[in-house]
Amino acid sequence: MKTNEERVRDLLGYLGSLSHVKPEEIPDIDLYMDQVTTFMESHLKDMRRHPEDKVLTKTMINNYAKNNLLPPPVKKKYSKDHLLLLIFIYYFKSILSIKDIETLLKPMTDAGFGQDSDKDTSSLADMYQQICTMCKGQLEPLKENISSAWETAGETFSEIPDTSKDTFQILAFICSLSFDVYVKKMMIEKLIDTFSSEDSSHKK
Repeated sequence: MKTNEERVRDLLGYLGSLSHVKPEEIPDIDLYMDQVTTFMESHLKDMRRHPEDKVLTKTMINNYAKNNLLPPPVKKKYSKDHLLLLIFIYYFKSILSIKDIETLLKPMTDAGFGQDSDKDTSSLADMYQQICTMCKGQLEPLKENISSAWETAGETFSEIPDTSKDTFQILAFICSLSFDVYVKKMMIEKLIDTFSSEDSSHKK
């Protein structure tokens, strides 16, 4: 049985091993639906919580298009930009509503969907690469924050008997991470609401 320290080391190791789908890994040719789901499954399978979980299904893709998250395919084929948007949607859907994702992605879609990288305007692939670079730079500070939260969790229930300390340290650690997620999610939603209100005022 693993100790708490081993569990946290495993978590930090997992965090350090995470990678993103690079723009150059996405085919430059348009893909049919089955090819899209196969591509996403092979490149994002390590992000699944359970091995049997599906990364993306045909029903999901159709629902995204129906809810204006994804431009419709051209002659039943999906472009590189479609795949980039699907990757964004995959990451956002675990914390945001469909409506919030639509609001968040709309400026990016309007500005870059269908644009070539060699043009003056930024393409979706350019924006995706810049965001990935920014997020990669946050990994080490994130690992340090998690380590600090773990140490603080160990000091939280100092009066608990030694036989129960491991369980309560994990409990305190999860509460700390959950509070962090809750606050950041609330901040994200407030920023998205700002997008929505600004868009409404422009329409008026």
